[in-house]
Amino acid sequence: MIQKIMPNVTEALRDIADGSTILISGFGGAGLPVFLLDALLEQGAKELTLASNNAGNQGVGIAKLVAAGRVKKMICSFPRQPESGAFDDLYRQGKIELELVPQGTLAERIRAGGAGIGGFFTPTGFGTDLAKGKECREIDGTNYVFEKAIKADYALIKADKGDRWGNLIYHGTGRNFGPIMATAARCTIAQVNQVVELGQLDPEHIVTPGIFVKRVVLVGGKA
Repeated sequence: MIQKIMPNVTEALRDIADGSTILISGFGGAGLPVFLLDALLEQGAKELTLASNNAGNQGVGIAKLVAAGRVKKMICSFPRQPESGAFDDLYRQGKIELELVPQGTLAERIRAGGAGIGGFFTPTGFGTDLAKGKECREIDGTNYVFEKAIKADYALIKADKGDRWGNLIYHGTGRNFGPIMATAARCTIAQVNQVVELGQLDPEHIVTPGIFVKRVVLVGGKA
């Protein structure tokens, strides 16, 4: 019997090792897997590479991991947010690396990783510092920059409902990066607000099929 429901967040994150690369869903607070991130802080893994929309703010979620010195590198579009002092200070001290990626490029790099595509050419960033050291090519009169796909050891995502097979549906804007991140990680772990019986999720509404999800953990809060 396929059973992907975990008893708690601690067990769900049990094998995340030092040096892991982790995708983290969320756009601001929407879709941010706060319970999983708090559990990761307690779990103790360090020297982490995190890829997310931003580097955290207001002492919540990613910001806690950054402030605790557990993050080696951030791959994100918006490293500076209101009350993102921990990241700012560590970056200026040379204690955390930053790979700045335009938001659309970040999403497509993750999607490419999940689709088994090595990378793609995009005009975004051509002629800027973001293109330094990357292959550039003119195609039909337009200049492009080659961007490599992003794949990860783990994806920590937030969904609204899930079942024991790992099928997920999302609520509103909480959907954001979750679906593509689930496809691009070796192990996807989803925190959900509700666990339902098999067959209770309308197949037409399932956004992330269970084949992409290894673990589901029930938590409180809104999606």
